[in-house]
Amino acid sequence: MSASTNSSRPDIGPLSEPRHDWTRSDAEAIYNLPFSDLIFQAQSVHRANFDPNHIETASLLSIKTGGCPEDCGYCSQSAHYDTDVKATKLMDHQAVLDTARRARDNGASRFCMAAAWRNPKDRDLDRVCDMVSAVKDLGMETCVTLGMLAPAQAHRLRDAGLDFYNHNVDTSPEFYGHIITTRTMQDRIDTLAHARDAGLKICCGGIIGMGEQVDDRVGMLILLANLPSHPESVPINMWNKVKGVPVNDTADRPDPIALVRMVALARIMMPKSVVRLSAGRQYMTDELQALCFVAGASSIFIGDVLLTTKNPQTVRDAELLDRLGIRSRLDDVRVAAMPSQAAE
Repeated sequence: MSASTNSSRPDIGPLSEPRHDWTRSDAEAIYNLPFSDLIFQAQSVHRANFDPNHIETASLLSIKTGGCPEDCGYCSQSAHYDTDVKATKLMDHQAVLDTARRARDNGASRFCMAAAWRNPKDRDLDRVCDMVSAVKDLGMETCVTLGMLAPAQAHRLRDAGLDFYNHNVDTSPEFYGHIITTRTMQDRIDTLAHARDAGLKICCGGIIGMGEQVDDRVGMLILLANLPSHPESVPINMWNKVKGVPVNDTADRPDPIALVRMVALARIMMPKSVVRLSAGRQYMTDELQALCFVAGASSIFIGDVLLTTKNPQTVRDAELLDRLGIRSRLDDVRVAAMPSQAAE
């Protein structure tokens, strides 16, 4: 799908009014706008709904790593592939709480906990609920991703103080079967519905660069934008190279401009959702990240590691946001770390 030379602007409707009836022709017309027109529209929607000079900062911790029975073809934690990731037990409660406290003190406002399960067992969910409550008491927003949920489990997490449930759709319905066979797209949609029905906010996005086409990337956003309620957070992940997984054979890192177009389209189609630059930022230049912020991304994960893959160092993020004049909780950390100046 190539960008159009037609400078006419598709009608995107009121800048603050979410739609749930997006057609492929609607989405493609926006995606294919001349770049300056696309960025203008995305920034206009962004300014109508968010502070364009503020970035949300979140931290992600793997509380149970590896040994997952799912066969997601991109994942280092799948038990189906030899990826050198060793399976671990669920982390100790105090270790999770200590990590959350450090994340807060290093500038994170949301703490996300991930466990490599197909679905949580009730005995494990008891421990996760205790972790959620303890992190909530630190004054942080809470998020978990635990695989598929039953309705009762979603309510238990809500009662423990959980704010967000993350469950990505990963890609378009058409490409989904090429990367996962052990869980259907409908399984994912059902879990999102259980979380939503329990009163949880939703964090749901996908991964680009796994060998899918631009049509698939657009199709993923159409799927999300046509849910009964838009996800409150939409993470856009760029696939990280992982040893031993099938996606290695098809992966193709997206053109930087294509990534910005993806962010802009997500911003326009889901005007009140927070669009997050997630995995893959270590491959992005400062200039590319800045373009993504202009296109409507307003959240990042901070910390050196995301689950099992690398992430830019927090000091680099703080310096970049400072150069761009973008505020975040990293400002407080940077100021606190500065030596006090003697009065003149």
